[in-house]
Amino acid sequence: MNQDTEISHLLDMMPASGRMLTRIVSKPQQTKLIDTVFPLPWQRGTRPIYINFDLWRKLSRGERDLTLLRAVAVLTGVKWFKPSLYQAVTLAGVLGLTAQVVQGDAVGIVASAALTALAGQQVWRNNNNLAKEIEADEVAIKVAGRRGYSETEAARQLLKALETSGEIEGGRSLSFSELVRCQNLKKLANLSAVGVPDRVREER
Repeated sequence: MNQDTEISHLLDMMPASGRMLTRIVSKPQQTKLIDTVFPLPWQRGTRPIYINFDLWRKLSRGERDLTLLRAVAVLTGVKWFKPSLYQAVTLAGVLGLTAQVVQGDAVGIVASAALTALAGQQVWRNNNNLAKEIEADEVAIKVAGRRGYSETEAARQLLKALETSGEIEGGRSLSFSELVRCQNLKKLANLSAVGVPDRVREER
């Protein structure tokens, strides 16, 4: 597999938002097939997707396509500035903290910092939960549908990549969230009637 040709193909697979917001970076020293870093609000520039191409080549074409599309969905799905109560509280906390620092009010600084931290933590949790993991799978499958895959085939390719990733990455066991994702992907691929509980979906 030629790395430059592969990257060019993966870029063609991405939706326009993915090409604008993300970039593919070769990282042969990492133990994961593919990895992303949760983007923080003050970080500028494109969001990197790190790929170990020595491990990457062990996946089939379809598995690579769907794994990449899912990584793009994860990164483009992070909404720090989507209007919500917690974003508003975080912003108010930052502004209040700035004002307290200027005024030199020690008590106000502590209170504003605590408020900002709590609200920011909630925003982070909203972008890092099981429902978001499942949503990223389904977004990737939807995008793959615009690239010539059927929904069931896309789900099967992502499922196969997920099930074999642990073995490729040194024999690690799948996490709880990955096992739940497998169940949902099996349902989408018409391989199982077991789906994701409604209470998980309602967290979105």
